[in-house]
Amino acid sequence: MTQQTDKLSGRLLSLDVFRGATIAAMIMVNNPGDWENIYSPLRHAEWHGWTFTDLIFPFFLFIVGVAIVYAFSQQEKSALPRPKLYLKILRRTLILFGLGLFLSGFPFFELSTLRIPGVLQRIAVCYMITSFIVLNTGVRGQAGWSVAFLLIYWGLMEWLPVPGLGAGFYDKGANLSNYLDGLIFGNHVWQYSNPWDPEGFLSTLPAISTTLFGVLTGHWLRSEKSALEKTTWLLISGNFALWLGTFWNYWLPINKNIWTSSYSVTMAGLALIILGFCYFFIDVLGYKRWTKPFIVFGANAIAVYVLAGVLARSLSLIRFSGENGESLTLKSIWYDGLFTWWLSPVNASLAFALSFILVLYLFNYLLYKKKIFIKI
Repeated sequence: MTQQTDKLSGRLLSLDVFRGATIAAMIMVNNPGDWENIYSPLRHAEWHGWTFTDLIFPFFLFIVGVAIVYAFSQQEKSALPRPKLYLKILRRTLILFGLGLFLSGFPFFELSTLRIPGVLQRIAVCYMITSFIVLNTGVRGQAGWSVAFLLIYWGLMEWLPVPGLGAGFYDKGANLSNYLDGLIFGNHVWQYSNPWDPEGFLSTLPAISTTLFGVLTGHWLRSEKSALEKTTWLLISGNFALWLGTFWNYWLPINKNIWTSSYSVTMAGLALIILGFCYFFIDVLGYKRWTKPFIVFGANAIAVYVLAGVLARSLSLIRFSGENGESLTLKSIWYDGLFTWWLSPVNASLAFALSFILVLYLFNYLLYKKKIFIKI
């Protein structure tokens, strides 16, 4: 067996495919035709537990971790001075965080209630802290930090009391993580979960661990081990983490909204399993004809995510007058004109989401063909 990589980028194709599939899934679940009509796997778990949708964000953070290892290995070859590396990390962090704030405010930018936490903001913080850890520790240190963040979070949630409530609670809106969000951010949280935020302050600790699990995976993939040994241990490690997270759930519930440590471990396990299969079939066996759409989608992952957010909100703002004088949004014209008249409500909603992805894919394909890769 021989390992195959993209000749242009030198990166593992399986990682690019995994990234592209993850960002496409993220856009799909964020953009249904109708939020009232969605297949249950395409909704987040109400509180404890997980669905397909709850896999997506931790998968992306895991991928960020793997990519950090490959990015730093290239920079090591060019002997980039450490201060310049730090500045590069900070620059990227600020851009990601700034893009997140832009999406939080778009299009009206109400500064009094502008959401400070968010998806891109969490990616930025996890990327920065993980990068600093990778630059200043070895593999053992990185593994130690990943475990430490999980245990620190669990210890705080279990033993640090919330005023008027006590310690060790994990109920919705009644736990330390949610309490700290209200204390730190005030009204600057997601309007649908106020006074707490699903990308909140304390829950970022186990999210960093998710990213570090990706880093450890990146080291393993870059090792001198055989392709078969790499695949075997990716799958073994993934199944062990899946078992451990599920077992931990008896004491610490798996919960995406407060990103519990058991959730972090469980999602890392599933990511390892999926990446293991992708690596084996794409990079080892060379089955890659079907991968092109995902590679294209992942080539400008952050850019297409931002574009998706801007486009989705713009569709609901642009209005036209109908034949009977009613006000129609561009989204309703698209959604009703193409899908609702012949599909069931839940299928029409899904069809709109898929068509939304197709539009973004065509845009990304043009960038890919012209070799335009928006680096952040």
